[in-house]
Amino acid sequence: MARQNINHRGSYKILSIDTSCDETAAAVTVGRRVLSNIIWSQVDVHRPWGGVVPDLARKEHQKHLGEVIQLALARANANSKRFRLPWRINWKTIDAIAVTQGPGLAIALEVGIKKAKELAKKHRIPLIAVNHMEGHLLSPLAQNAKAHVPKGEPSIKKMPTLGLLISGGHTQLVLVKKIGDYQLLGETLDDAAGEAFDKVAKMLDLGYPGGPIIEELARQGNPRHFQLPVPMARDSSLNFSFSGLKTACLYKLRAIPKKEKDRQFLADFAADFQATLAKAITIKLKRALETYRPKQIFLGGGVINNLYVRQQIRLVAKKYQVPVFVPFSRRLIGDNAAMIGIAAFFKAQKGEFVKNINLLDRQPNLNFPFKPL
Repeated sequence: MARQNINHRGSYKILSIDTSCDETAAAVTVGRRVLSNIIWSQVDVHRPWGGVVPDLARKEHQKHLGEVIQLALARANANSKRFRLPWRINWKTIDAIAVTQGPGLAIALEVGIKKAKELAKKHRIPLIAVNHMEGHLLSPLAQNAKAHVPKGEPSIKKMPTLGLLISGGHTQLVLVKKIGDYQLLGETLDDAAGEAFDKVAKMLDLGYPGGPIIEELARQGNPRHFQLPVPMARDSSLNFSFSGLKTACLYKLRAIPKKEKDRQFLADFAADFQATLAKAITIKLKRALETYRPKQIFLGGGVINNLYVRQQIRLVAKKYQVPVFVPFSRRLIGDNAAMIGIAAFFKAQKGEFVKNINLLDRQPNLNFPFKPL
C-alpha cells in the first residue's frame, strides 16, 4: 500500500513531472516552495520544422525524462542543504508523485504518465493527476526555497480571483472561487495567442519560436503603422479568436512587394501585430473585471513572458485597482513541472490522490468546467 503522510503545515514533498508538449520537465516542491525546477528544452529539435512535431517530442521525452527526474531530486537535495532547510530529498522522503494528465499532446502526455506510474509503484508512493492549465493558473502561488516571493505574494483567501492564461495552446479567462473550484469564463475559439505569434513569425520568415523574436523586433517598430483589425472587439462573450488576425496579417503581407520588406518594415509589422493581439486580450479582460469584480489577477502561460503584453494587462488592472500577480521566476511562466507540484500540493491537502493507478490515462483535451457569461 502506498504511503500517505499529508502534512498540512506545508512540508509535503512532491516530485512532479510534465511532458505536455515540447519541454521535458521535473521538479521537487515542498508545500509551495520550489526546491528544484528542471526543464530540458526541445526548441532546437523542433526549430527546423517551424513548430512542434509530436513524434519528435515523444522521442525526446523518452530519451531525457529519466535523467531530468534524477537531476530534479539531486538539485532539490543540494538546495535543501544550501539553504539549511530541515529536509533531505530522496526516494525515501518523497511523499507523492504528481504528473500532468492533460491538456497537451497525447503521445507526449503518455510518456510522463507512464513514468509516473512506474515510479509510484516502485517506491510505493501515492500519485496525483494534475490539469496542466491549473498548474499555470496557480503558478503565482509558488514560493522560492526560503518560502519567499520576491515581488510580493498573492493571497489564497482573496477570492474571487481572475486567472488569465496565455500560452502556446490556450488563451483562457478563469474565475477562481476558491482553490479547486474554477469556472471557465472564456477561451480561444481557434488559434491561441502563442500559436498566433508563431504563425505570424513564420509568415515574416523570422524563425521559431516566434514570440520572443516578434517581441524583440517590435521594440523598434510603430504599433499603429498597419492598423490591423482587433478580433472579436465587439463580441459580448469572454471568448477569444486570433485566426482572423492571422488571416489579416497574411493578406497585408501578400499585398506588399518583397523588396519593401526591410528590417524597419518587419519591426513595424511585429509591433502592430503585438499591440493588436494585446488589445484583443485586454478588451476581454476589462469585460471580465467589470462583470466579476475579482480581488486579484493571476497571470500564467508562456506568452506572459512578453513584457509588452504584460504591461498592457497591468495598465488595465490598475484602472480597476486590482493587483496583478505573476510567478516569481521566468522558469515558472512557461511549461514547467514546479507549477504542477504547486497544484498537486493543494490536491494532496484535500486527499485527491489517484485511487487506481492502473486506470490513470492521458486526457489531451482536459479543461475547466465551462459556464458562459
